[in-house]
Amino acid sequence: MPGKHHAVFALPDLGTGGAQRVMLSFASALARRGWRVDVAVLAREATQGRVRVPQGIACVEFGMPGPRQGLGPLLGMVGDDPPDLLVSVMGYLNLALLARRAALPPSTRVIAREANALSATLDALPRWFPGSLAYRLLYRRADRVIAPTDQVAAEVRRIARIAEPKLAVLPNPVDADGLRARAATPRRQAGAGPRFVAAGRLTVQKGFERLLRALAASLPEAQATIFGEGPERAALESSAHALGVADRLALPGFAEDLPAWIAGADAFLLPSHWEGLPNVALESLALGTPVVAVSPAPWLDELAARAPAGAVRVVAEDGLADALRAIAPRATAAPFASLLPACYSEPEVHARFAALAEETLRR
Repeated sequence: MPGKHHAVFALPDLGTGGAQRVMLSFASALARRGWRVDVAVLAREATQGRVRVPQGIACVEFGMPGPRQGLGPLLGMVGDDPPDLLVSVMGYLNLALLARRAALPPSTRVIAREANALSATLDALPRWFPGSLAYRLLYRRADRVIAPTDQVAAEVRRIARIAEPKLAVLPNPVDADGLRARAATPRRQAGAGPRFVAAGRLTVQKGFERLLRALAASLPEAQATIFGEGPERAALESSAHALGVADRLALPGFAEDLPAWIAGADAFLLPSHWEGLPNVALESLALGTPVVAVSPAPWLDELAARAPAGAVRVVAEDGLADALRAIAPRATAAPFASLLPACYSEPEVHARFAALAEETLRR
């Protein structure tokens, strides 16, 4: 019966990453169905951005220097008030939590959501850490494992070797109506040329160096804006000067009105080296803005197959500049029609997650 269940969602921090936003979206889905929902935030975020916890959901912030230090307080919290369901996200946090599964109340079910490609997570782990072995030994302790795409699920299946009934593919939910309301008046850099937007933490993973090289080889009137903050800011600014595009590149940091800038762009650029399922690509399509990504991008194959023709283009790195030159300016007073496939809509994904949560408790 709805109303009797209690869920705790464990987040590494409240930074503006896609994984955090998806988890809070799932948390709100259960809260609207009568669950008592708590969000446990293990560490204080190291970036400027901060996501908002939806109303009606209790939030406990441990304020630790890192998620590892927040694991003890999390175990204490669920020990004092055992939830029916504990939901965790991101490989390193999932592994740490499942390693302590014996310390959890026996009645608590655990759902681990794998937000990123496992191969990328393994590459980021210290060389001395037996990552593949840890996945095989620990992920079997989860009651369910959620992957955002078939590609991520295939990696979980191959590396973690968990039993098939435990694995579920659940896309990221997109609040298309809310996004379009926030972008009712699109924004774009002044000028007559094409305008491109990208967004994400300024890290090597996001591949923004690729974008700068393509911008340098594209039309001289083209401009790009990269929203986000991170450790690669100085390197990107230096590269922009070296490539002669500093006057055609904007790095404004985080922006509350990002949807309006995406809606006003001629294309959203996704030059990442790896991803899980990038929320911002889905949001761009919901705002009617096509996505151009750099191959290989298996995380976008499913989206490209489901979206209208031409809505998602994946090009070789050395073909990105040609792709940008082929994009014509399309300034608009309102967002273009949505290009997002219905299977990513928030109501549909929320209903599927709620059903999965209920089914996990019945097991």
